[in-house]
Amino acid sequence: MRKFNKMKLILSALILTSTVLVGCGQGTGTNQEVTATNNTQITEVEKVEQEEYEAFEIENNEQMLAFTEAPKRAVTLNQHVTEVMLALGLEEFMVGTAYLDDAVLPEYKEAYESISVLSDQYPSQEVFLAEEPDFAYAGWASAFREDNIGTVEQLKEFGINAYLHESSSKVGPTIDDIYSDIRNIARIFNVEERGVQLIASMEEELSEIQKNIPEVTEKKRVFVFDSGDTAPFTVAQNFLNSLITLAGADNIFSDIEKNWAEVSWEEVVDRDPEVIIIVDYGETTAEEKKETLLRHPALEDVTAIKNEDFIIIPLSAAAEGVRAPFALEILVNGLYK
Repeated sequence: MRKFNKMKLILSALILTSTVLVGCGQGTGTNQEVTATNNTQITEVEKVEQEEYEAFEIENNEQMLAFTEAPKRAVTLNQHVTEVMLALGLEEFMVGTAYLDDAVLPEYKEAYESISVLSDQYPSQEVFLAEEPDFAYAGWASAFREDNIGTVEQLKEFGINAYLHESSSKVGPTIDDIYSDIRNIARIFNVEERGVQLIASMEEELSEIQKNIPEVTEKKRVFVFDSGDTAPFTVAQNFLNSLITLAGADNIFSDIEKNWAEVSWEEVVDRDPEVIIIVDYGETTAEEKKETLLRHPALEDVTAIKNEDFIIIPLSAAAEGVRAPFALEILVNGLYK
């Protein structure tokens, strides 16, 4: 992606103006020490502690969370929120992470590898609590179930604030909702200026990509295929729908008032998509999904199938996170190739 390195450089410069950090990957703890030129040892955590912290409360998905200081032992659950933390330069505040859909962005790889991976998917509550966390940050509501790390209410009893990414849990999220989550996390960790810089970088890149969208008289009809044999599971009004709109196309199931929906193959045929977006994740590869669609007898007269017009997008890019510019670029390149 063209400008994520720029984003990282901006944030790195912001961090380095007041302290010199050790290279990532030299330990997994949150108290890595660095030696400044005046021989004073200070960590990024200690630096934030030294800055004035204004206690505040925030409403998050109908839950009130109170903060009197920045969390020091955070655990992230789901890739897109892990990358929000890394994009904000908060790896020293993270004692664990879980549930990647694919590899983290290359510019975050070194920082990510300095953090303990607790589980390939959601860790058990026992594994989670063993890290003595004071903050849990999840991308999907499924993380905060009793059979995973526990409910938000249960975690409060352990003295752990649990934040659920709001842009991933509301119907019809926009890019502004992602920015709101970034601002919230930056405020919680007392690094608000970094949040401002990250959002500005994302806005700049999205604006540059949108300049490459040609004017069209008719928007292309798009069907998103996530999974499903007897009935397809597709995008209704989640963030990928917003990205399709930004890219100048129409999602054929945007009229369904939920984020994801199971529809019928008959409905897909009736709405005749010109382009099919395949969401790439899990054990079934994107190519296998593509072959399933091409061989499906009910779809043989669908325009996208006849023209074999497919766009493949990784789930990590389709989620509500810092990859929004990357995802938009994939869609624009695929729609107007």
